[in-house]
Amino acid sequence: MFNKLKQHRFLFEELVKRDFKKKYKRTILGMGWSILSPLLTLLVMRLVFTQFFGRNMDHYTTYLFCGNLIFACFNESSNQGMESLMSNAGIFTKVNVPKYLFLLSKNVQTLINFALTLCVFFVFCIIDHITFTWRFVLLLYPIFCLVLFNIGLGLILSAQFVFFRDIQYLWSVFTQLLMYVSAIFYSVDGYSPLAQKLFYLNPLYCFITYFRTVVIQSAVPPLWLHGLILLYMGLFLGIGCWMYKKYNTRFLYYV
Repeated sequence: MFNKLKQHRFLFEELVKRDFKKKYKRTILGMGWSILSPLLTLLVMRLVFTQFFGRNMDHYTTYLFCGNLIFACFNESSNQGMESLMSNAGIFTKVNVPKYLFLLSKNVQTLINFALTLCVFFVFCIIDHITFTWRFVLLLYPIFCLVLFNIGLGLILSAQFVFFRDIQYLWSVFTQLLMYVSAIFYSVDGYSPLAQKLFYLNPLYCFITYFRTVVIQSAVPPLWLHGLILLYMGLFLGIGCWMYKKYNTRFLYYV
């Protein structure tokens, strides 16, 4: 894989540039929307949910931002990744190139947006009087795993989207449901112990909880949470790679 990336380095770089320019084409603020969009979402969520869920919660803005940061990265990556093959069918049907390059270029763009938002997140942490400790270095682990998780999921969705166009509508409904069961704007403390454990069946909740544990609680997440995140990442990445390997030659007949 790395040898093919090196071999097609020029194409990969051009895909990243094209996707980045295309996203902000004919916009006045340009890259500013990468920062402004999550901030506006955060503002709306804070105005709506503070009185219901955050009245008695310390650092509620940071609590919200942690959830919104992870979900926004996941949502953008999965939606763009799902269409990565179909939107580039004109290229790989004429030129023999690794098809996962298109998905990786989308994820690089998403990672850039995530990095910009993460910088704003740290500013909000300062405003919210969050204490910065050495434990913040641990955030590299869930970020790394989230990127690979998104790539794996993108491989699955893009492969399925080639054969079943209906998946884009189903995925839209599913991501909306996923947002509500990821405890982005509420705490799970009021649920029964069994219900709290069931939340960990949601990979996004695991990533969000890891972030909140490090940032808000200033603690090292338990080892089992590290393992669970690694398990979800490896599972989805493995399934995605298997799908691309199995259906690689069939993609040309359905685009």
